[in-house]
Amino acid sequence: MNYKFLKVKGKKMQLPAFFPDATYGNVIGVNSKELYKIKAQGVVVNIYHLLRKNLINKIGKIGIHAYINFFKPIISDSGGFQVMSLIHDNPKLGKIEENKIIFNLDSKKIILTPEKSIQLQFRIKSDIIMCLDDCTRADAGLNAQKKSVERTIRWAGRCKKEFVKLTKNMEEKPLLFAIIQGGENKKLRKYCAEELLKIGFDGYAFGGFPVKNGKLLKGILEYTSKLIPNGFLKYAMGVGKPQDILECYKLGYNMFDCVIPTRDARHKRLYAFTNNKLGFKTIYIRGRHSNDKNPISKFCDCPTCKNHSLKDVYWAFRENREKANNLATIHNLRFYSMLMEKLRGK
Repeated sequence: MNYKFLKVKGKKMQLPAFFPDATYGNVIGVNSKELYKIKAQGVVVNIYHLLRKNLINKIGKIGIHAYINFFKPIISDSGGFQVMSLIHDNPKLGKIEENKIIFNLDSKKIILTPEKSIQLQFRIKSDIIMCLDDCTRADAGLNAQKKSVERTIRWAGRCKKEFVKLTKNMEEKPLLFAIIQGGENKKLRKYCAEELLKIGFDGYAFGGFPVKNGKLLKGILEYTSKLIPNGFLKYAMGVGKPQDILECYKLGYNMFDCVIPTRDARHKRLYAFTNNKLGFKTIYIRGRHSNDKNPISKFCDCPTCKNHSLKDVYWAFRENREKANNLATIHNLRFYSMLMEKLRGK
């Protein structure tokens, strides 16, 4: 049974939901009005990158919703993913200590503790706050996975304590999610999930990179989903290929985010429905589209498909890259929001 709704701070949204990546507070290729037009349900920002760009204080004065002029649910990622993509992959870029993470990048030193991560997410007034975790790749060694799980559990406890302190007198509270680590080791995933459930959170996310050698880690995703009781929100972080989303929805997940739709749009890779159900294909904009007067998909209602042809998109990529990125991104994001609608039975 899939959870049907998300309610937070006066906002209600249907599930499943896909959250486009707005790392620095904006979704590359589209503006806020266009996000509404393509019916984006929310976005996800990243605390580490907002810190790196010195945007926290500026955003904190008015809140992330006003800053990006988008008033639907916003998730703030804690910075835990950067532990993997930066420090675990290249120790020269920082180090992990028991009480904090130290990032060394662009001649800057950025320090995150579990408490500071929660405080910063509160400062920008996000709707869904993620616990700081120690994120690892699936193929990390057993010892590294054990350390990651133990640290993730300890940090989650500290995040929860800080969250409770900051929300003590709040009537409309954000939601707090914990992240289940453990790589492909079922015992570690089980232990991590059980300990996080004891602490108590509003939702739980599959942590770590969900893909290995280009393939979805379906087995461990399924196992982890079963560890989370159906009464909780289940977030498949980083799952973004349409087929992978369909697989994870079947496994019980109801929240997704990824850079794929916007990044692929900028690389001329478009997703197109082939029928009124869930059939779709991938279109790579090539020379053969130079005279194609058909829309990207006749089953899509996005502004790009309504007002432009494949020919228009092809020539935009040849002559006006900014316009091309906009047209392609609008289409891909609407494809994803339509995918969620179809899964909800609309």
